[in-house]
Amino acid sequence: MRAAFPDFRLGNVLATSFTGTLSERYGNAVERIPVPQRLIDWLAVNGLAVDSCTTAQLELARELRESIHAAATAAALQDALPASAVQVINDCSAQGRAAAILTPEGERRWRLSSASCVEDALSVVAADAISIIAGERDGKLALCASPTCRAAFFDTSQSRTRKWCDMNTCGNRQKKARFNANRRKNSRSAD
Repeated sequence: MRAAFPDFRLGNVLATSFTGTLSERYGNAVERIPVPQRLIDWLAVNGLAVDSCTTAQLELARELRESIHAAATAAALQDALPASAVQVINDCSAQGRAAAILTPEGERRWRLSSASCVEDALSVVAADAISIIAGERDGKLALCASPTCRAAFFDTSQSRTRKWCDMNTCGNRQKKARFNANRRKNSRSAD
């Protein structure tokens, strides 16, 4: 029987979805790519299918993930980008062989090299991170308002005032906590 793994938290932006493979960073952290096969699964779900993944490639992916998170957090806070994070992102972007292709439906997909490897897929993730951190896309980097999460996300809402990385998890959790606190407060007032 295969061990159960936490579901992926998928978003519309590849780079910030990738940073979401580690959630609740400031609470009870949830690692969503604990083994090489889960990285293969995440890449496949995101249109970047690879044939295999080694432990070293998984470690490289995690290093890229943490570098993207650090750089995106700094960008959201309008701080200087950490030099070490920038270096990892640039190195990963440069070492892959991937090409953007247009599907007959008019959508962009990625074609990895014929010997699809993790480094090719990570180069696409790194390139996506570069485009959002550099401000090339319409939207704004922000940090989740949940104190246990603080995930970086790319806000494309019209007002650019979104608070939560994911309304179905962090947003609902905060709403529920606020509701329960108000209910406790009201029950004490009635006594």
